[in-house]
Amino acid sequence: MLKKLIDLFVTENPAEGSAPPDKEVAAAALMVEAALMDGQMDSDEEQTIRRLLQAHFDLSPADCALIFKQAKEAQADTNHLLRFTRLVKDHFTPEERIDIMQMLWQVAYADGEIHHYESNLMRRIAGLIYVSDRDNGQARKRAANALSTADDAS
Repeated sequence: MLKKLIDLFVTENPAEGSAPPDKEVAAAALMVEAALMDGQMDSDEEQTIRRLLQAHFDLSPADCALIFKQAKEAQADTNHLLRFTRLVKDHFTPEERIDIMQMLWQVAYADGEIHHYESNLMRRIAGLIYVSDRDNGQARKRAANALSTADDAS
């Protein structure tokens, strides 16, 4: 009986799509969610997501565009993070999950400010993908440093 209750709450909703997205799409969908957390995704956030996806997953521009499109669609089709965070937790190493948190922070910083909704989202995602507060904080600092280094180079 307990297993049936757990399955009821954990099993994906069939209305959300027949197959869950692959791990790259799941990571990208979390980035899209981070970009939309303050109400809209601006061009800086979109370009940051595309650049990070292409560099981190070694994607061609066409593959990157396809994954970004799939991520936007997957994010729009669901109203909770569990679908994406479960794939990230299950298919990435602990070090890769920390890298994903750093990418998420870079997306959040892309528009020049961190909204309190974005900070809250980052804490929730870190917990769901089993990244410690310490590692999440270090990922945030690395993302901020990458941003200031990029600004200095401009």
